[in-house]
Amino acid sequence: MTRPTPAVGNRSAGRNGWAQPPAPPAGNQASARRERQARWALVAFGLVTLGDLAGVAAGSDLAHTALKPLLMPALALYVVLSGGPRLLVAALAFGWGGDTLLLADADPAFLAGMASFAAGHVCYLALFRRHGSGHPRARGAALVLAYGVALGVTVALLWPDLPADMRIPVAGYSLLLTAMAGGATTLGLTAATGGALFLLSDTLIATDVADWPQAPRPDFWIMLTYLAAQALLARSVLTSGSAVARR
Repeated sequence: MTRPTPAVGNRSAGRNGWAQPPAPPAGNQASARRERQARWALVAFGLVTLGDLAGVAAGSDLAHTALKPLLMPALALYVVLSGGPRLLVAALAFGWGGDTLLLADADPAFLAGMASFAAGHVCYLALFRRHGSGHPRARGAALVLAYGVALGVTVALLWPDLPADMRIPVAGYSLLLTAMAGGATTLGLTAATGGALFLLSDTLIATDVADWPQAPRPDFWIMLTYLAAQALLARSVLTSGSAVARR
């Protein structure tokens, strides 16, 4: 009976000469590394979100000013590391532009921020057209109809109290926002919830611009609904069409 011959020249051989299991393919290792990095990016987004919301709840302008510009970049990094589509990264980049501009307490900055968010909504509409079902189901169709009615009623009620130079921009933006929220229903419940929360968040902003009575800590509710909306919309796009979505 002969002894096993050591695996001479085999780089995978162990000290005793027995061959070790082959290493995982480099592609699998790279994929696993990106998944870990994506998870860490999502954790970073969660931590910055908690910090910003805590700062807003505590009335700390310093914390909000420091953390708000970091929110969408952290979420966009998660999208990139998850292999998300470029249009989604663009939507979040426009969201970052809006976030940053709205930190300035001036009408020109507010209008520029609104334009940046509007560009983000256009990106979302393109994503829904590419990855959605093409048309909402029965419940989604009813929701779209409800959004349309809510849009008309809200704009009509806000109109007299809005500054004159804000009326047309707010009405136009509201129409685009409602279209985005309606389009989100074609991508499923997660996206539909995100669209509804975005609609709620910006409606709260509009009532503030019109000097309507506000709930305690209105900025907290605005940021909470907005951040949940962006996260849900991003997640819904990432989980739709997998390979097709990587464009």
